[in-house]
Amino acid sequence: MARTRAPDHETQREQILDLAAEKFAQTSYPSTSMADLAAASGTSKARLYHYYASKEAILFDLLDRYTKRLMLIIAEVEGASQRRGLTERETFAELVRAFLTEYETSHSRHVALLNDVKYLVDTQREVILNRQRDVVAAFARQLTRAYPERSTRDNQTALTMMVFGMINWTFTWLKPGGRMGYQEFAEQVVGMIEHGLG
Repeated sequence: MARTRAPDHETQREQILDLAAEKFAQTSYPSTSMADLAAASGTSKARLYHYYASKEAILFDLLDRYTKRLMLIIAEVEGASQRRGLTERETFAELVRAFLTEYETSHSRHVALLNDVKYLVDTQREVILNRQRDVVAAFARQLTRAYPERSTRDNQTALTMMVFGMINWTFTWLKPGGRMGYQEFAEQVVGMIEHGLG
């Protein structure tokens, strides 16, 4: 007879993913073992294997959930902007703000997305890379709608990656509770996009 899942199974998996992301960010994915992850989770390896068959399964689930979350944020911003009657520029600003709000609480997951996709098997890597491409494409579309006079077919990719260059590496220097908060930085980014340095 199949074993039934405990009511808190999904909560336990989320906690494992949070701790694994922190561990991967601290010591690197290749240097982290299942024993390390079990210790970080305050459990045994046998109990950890109850939730995940391998370290690779943990990494994939972590990145799969995180990239789905990023896609959901895009859909939520677009939907809310339509309901509120925001302009395309206001919608793009909301998208930047929403991503930085997510990054504030997802430091280690974001580090894993930037650093550890290469450790996935080919089929899993392609799933995550395709979703990353979808995120970039959604940003590019909204950027072009917001600034049609500045974003052309020739420079759309460069402008989109410029925006990601401003926001994607915040985990290296922007710390929650620091001198500048994520929301304040979001307004700086929006101002830079809207007005430049002038």
